[in-house]
Amino acid sequence: MKLNQHKMKALSVSLLAMTTLISACTSQNNSTSTGKNEAVSTAGNTDVKGANIEPLGKYDPPIEVSFVRNLNDVVENNVLGVLKGESFEDNRWTRLYKEQLGINIKNNWVVKGSDTSDQYLQKLNVTLASGDLPDVIPVNATQLKQLADSGQIEDMTALYEKYAAPLTKEILSQEGKSPFDAATIDGKLMAIPQVDSSLERAMFIWIRTDWLNKLGLQPPKTMADVQTISKAFSEKDPDGNGKKDTFGLGLNKALWGGAIGLEGFMAGYKAYPNMWIADASGKLMFGGVQPEVKKALQALQSMFKNGEIDQEFGIKDGGKVSEQIAAGKIGMEYGEQWNSIWPLQLNRNNDPRAQWQAFPIVSESGDTPKVPLRFSTSKFFAVKKGFKHPEAVIKLFNMHLEKNFGKTAEFDKYYAPPEAESVWQLSPVTPSPVKKNVEAFRAIDAARKANNFSTLNGEAKTIQEKIEAFNSGSKEGFALWGWERIYGPEGSEGVVDQYDKNNQFLMDKFVGAPTPTMVERKSTLEKLMNETYTKIIMGGSVDEFDKFVKDWTKLGGEQITKEVNEWYAATKK
Repeated sequence: MKLNQHKMKALSVSLLAMTTLISACTSQNNSTSTGKNEAVSTAGNTDVKGANIEPLGKYDPPIEVSFVRNLNDVVENNVLGVLKGESFEDNRWTRLYKEQLGINIKNNWVVKGSDTSDQYLQKLNVTLASGDLPDVIPVNATQLKQLADSGQIEDMTALYEKYAAPLTKEILSQEGKSPFDAATIDGKLMAIPQVDSSLERAMFIWIRTDWLNKLGLQPPKTMADVQTISKAFSEKDPDGNGKKDTFGLGLNKALWGGAIGLEGFMAGYKAYPNMWIADASGKLMFGGVQPEVKKALQALQSMFKNGEIDQEFGIKDGGKVSEQIAAGKIGMEYGEQWNSIWPLQLNRNNDPRAQWQAFPIVSESGDTPKVPLRFSTSKFFAVKKGFKHPEAVIKLFNMHLEKNFGKTAEFDKYYAPPEAESVWQLSPVTPSPVKKNVEAFRAIDAARKANNFSTLNGEAKTIQEKIEAFNSGSKEGFALWGWERIYGPEGSEGVVDQYDKNNQFLMDKFVGAPTPTMVERKSTLEKLMNETYTKIIMGGSVDEFDKFVKDWTKLGGEQITKEVNEWYAATKK
């Protein structure tokens, strides 16, 4: 789920060091000029004449830059619904870009809903197929490759080096070179990646600690402990109603996801489905067909047979399982840091005595486990071939980051003013630091330990105010329990802090556009995998896994693996 639906957008406070870093996408070592109105030649030999090359330099006369956009519910209801004198087309961000950069933002079309909604994606695909592109177009990795292969977009390699501000380069490099690898085609940077935080996809074990305490149990240190807790939650009547109607582990029919998914459980057995990982020789292999998965499935099958998992999970989506959590029928689930806001707040709303806490995932052996992180950057800003000022999108990135996270940041105006939320979404580009959440937690935690919150500012200050409102016991503060469970002393971000300091993260190694065989066979192979896993969990022979591996290999997996490794080898050149 996206932030503006149930997933909380990363929050932080730290100002990031304004140091110039070498771009992850090119080996060029271009110096950044401070002169004005200098012509720049890109790798494609496109002259950009009359462009002010200062990162935040203003165009004079002003220029127009067109986009295609989506208007989500948060912006429509919680931002524009409370701001006076502002609209999606004319607001504090569009005015800032016009006044300080000389850039007039034009929206060729706007679709209501998220940028993953069917309506938006259909409209975008029609635009791409027509060839009638806006000046700057947000695309996914597949669409980027299609546009690049057809010669419809600009090479941004030299432009990024020339125009990106030091702060922009620092922030966009926080995920390493992967986002730039994803945007690089045939050695050329074909779009500016809006780097999203893979860190925020880390998994936790969310457990009802009131049930733990009632049954005299301790937090888990091994996967055996997880199973012991699950068994107790399903057999020892933790809700005290005298009925065997509770489940130890929540699971939904999709198997995966940021809430009520299996990624964290599987990682406890060194199994990483849906990810590409490196083998001992350095080659990439698909995690979903590795033998470690079989052991994890056997453990889940045992829990299912024992009634610790809902016998009807195979027909229940996340919404249905969240209803069971709300009703107090599930005591443990694997999910991301925002799960206390949804779905766990639903349980708290119905039962104020219910208490949940995020614990680190654990391993079978008790050793420190690796925490799998799926690659999260999915939006790339490409520029239409022939647009006179392709560098303009980079300047927009520079300004957005500067006014939210730079030395001249104005959090209460451009990010989240007191009267509204998510004002940053009014901008057509919305880059942010990848460690926003954990940096906010670190600032709040330091202030908490020093018993001095006066030093907090920006997001950290706003979050602390939410925690204080919750701690006050007020009616309004009750709904902020989920925030306290993220940023409080026992918060999930404290576990992220631990993961980060322990270097526990395991990154997905394949970040490129889908390979030719992926485009053709991936959905079929994913369906086969999920159906096999579900069948085994629900009591099928574990030998079905071995048959699945053979079928996966024959039906395209072997060729996909070959293509993935060809891509991987190319990124190392």
